[in-house]
Amino acid sequence: MTALVRTVLAALTAALLGIVAPTPALASASASASAACATDPATPKRQLRAMWISSVANIDWPSRTGLSVSAQQAEFRSWLDLAVRKRMNAVIVQIRPTADAFWPSPHEPWSQWLTGTQGRDPGYDPLAFMVNEAHARNLEFHAWFNPYRIANHADPNRLVSTHPARRNPGWRFAYGGKLYYNPGIPEVRAFIEDAIMDAVSRYDVDGVHLDDYFYPYPVSGQTIPDSATYDRYGAGFATIGDWRRNNVNLLVRELGQRIHAAKPHVSFGISPFGIWRNAGTDPLGSRTSGLQSYDAIYADSREWVKQGWIDYISPQIYWHIGFSTAAYEVLTAWWSDVVRNTGVRLVVGQAAYRAGASGEDSAWQDPAELSDHLHDNRKHPEVVGDVFFSAKDVRADRIGAFTRVVDAHYTRPALLPARGSGSAPGTPSITSATRASDGVRLAWNGSGTAYAVYRVDGAQSAADPCFFADARNLVTTTRQRTFTDTTAGGSAYTYYVSALNRTHQEGTPSAGRVVEAGGGTFSVVVDNASPGFTAGADWGTSSFSGQPHGTDYRFAEPVAASDPAWFRAAIPSAGDYRVEVWHPSDPGYNSAAPHIVAASGGNRTVSVDQRSGGGQWRVLGTYTLAAGTYDVVGVSRWTSATGYVIADAVRITRA
Repeated sequence: MTALVRTVLAALTAALLGIVAPTPALASASASASAACATDPATPKRQLRAMWISSVANIDWPSRTGLSVSAQQAEFRSWLDLAVRKRMNAVIVQIRPTADAFWPSPHEPWSQWLTGTQGRDPGYDPLAFMVNEAHARNLEFHAWFNPYRIANHADPNRLVSTHPARRNPGWRFAYGGKLYYNPGIPEVRAFIEDAIMDAVSRYDVDGVHLDDYFYPYPVSGQTIPDSATYDRYGAGFATIGDWRRNNVNLLVRELGQRIHAAKPHVSFGISPFGIWRNAGTDPLGSRTSGLQSYDAIYADSREWVKQGWIDYISPQIYWHIGFSTAAYEVLTAWWSDVVRNTGVRLVVGQAAYRAGASGEDSAWQDPAELSDHLHDNRKHPEVVGDVFFSAKDVRADRIGAFTRVVDAHYTRPALLPARGSGSAPGTPSITSATRASDGVRLAWNGSGTAYAVYRVDGAQSAADPCFFADARNLVTTTRQRTFTDTTAGGSAYTYYVSALNRTHQEGTPSAGRVVEAGGGTFSVVVDNASPGFTAGADWGTSSFSGQPHGTDYRFAEPVAASDPAWFRAAIPSAGDYRVEVWHPSDPGYNSAAPHIVAASGGNRTVSVDQRSGGGQWRVLGTYTLAAGTYDVVGVSRWTSATGYVIADAVRITRA
């Protein structure tokens, strides 16, 4: 170790212990110290992890039109809770799918995908609700807009009478059985920007996201009907293709400028088609032979990056490793080269919808394919995360493909990649850290937008900067100033808390706070929203009952197969433990729900009548448990009794 690194480590350690005050140079010192630490690529400190929640045609949310306000809201909360369980830190939600709005816009009508009728008020403000719910879980909310699509049909008379596309027929054209705004008309571009900026200015969104629909994808035998527009506005362009690309470029550049002028902390990203151009057409292109978005839909995505008009790019690399037309590994390498040294972050769009789906190539029937994509990403430091299409496919987890992703890559939380050059917040101070029946309860003071909580085994007399170099010790991130660590066992721990600002710059961690070993007082609670809970795709999420532990619970129909929901816990030492369960009750729930306890010497099964006795802890019994972290309690669906089987929370206490 060089003298410089030793000096940096000593300075950092002293600051962490409160011996010296943090200095402006500490951030660079921290980076140098982190470089000297051995980090695990499986537990990166920073990574964007997101899923697209699509509203068009009710793909993800709402699941259908006409749901009540409470049902819509419960569904959306369940998507956010899914993201939290999968240790994601952002969601990308479609709020303008077809020239309409999921908020009370002065420019465009209410979306038909909410109520079934375009222009009908849904009875609440969905965008305000969604942003608040995402932030309550410390998830970034990226508002997803489709810029030009008006309708998935070609009949303007089916639009609500006040629709701008009906009031301005010259703004639109029909192509391929759909209606689009004409990107070549300056008034159209200004209108689209105004419609988007209304949401940006009025709501606390973290990002603005455009998808891959620019000019329409080609339809055989049809020509885009914009020759008259080209004649009027295309002076100076040698071809109509160059003019069309410039029209899209103007929207991208101007929208980025307007977003950053209004709210510098808001991130602007686009998810283009995965191929810009093929090397056979352009030496700057990729070693692929598929559709070229530069030529087919006039999306010059490489130019957006090179000009720095966007903050991140999320190319939809929806092909498997080794695919002859467009191999995943070829395109990640190409896009990594494109973004290198530009300041634009690369977040890969992943085809979760293909994993295990009927009719897909054999490569997609391999449960490891999706996870292997993220292994490939590790070869490229330019890749800072992934976003999965779409939420329903993450939940379906066909062939266990997404479970593979979580188990191999998302075992710990991750901070979002920092952006910009804002100053990191000051150092928090932990004011209390105490053991309780539900875990270790922490409280602290601080001035951050959010906080990162770290836990290190044992009573640490000094903070090693390597504790914080990756996410192996990261327990959670939160916007609150309190947290209960329900995963803590009975061992001694040292906790640290750091503060983050709106653009995710992290300040110096607090002085460590030691929690002594719990001995015989060990007790841990695992809720269905805890990281230790897992369940298959057939387990739904509900907040119907007023008796949940936490905000919701899981339910499933009984079947002649086990398919248990599991509660995993860290048992500190072998011994006898009292096992309790919490469930809401209802006459329609199961009268003999099987509960499996993974006791030493073999599993024990106890049937619980969930029709009554809910909203409180119910003792299953006292069992001898082995030490270690494992699935301790399962709730099985294998019962001949009727009614939903419920899985909500378990509590394990040293007897």
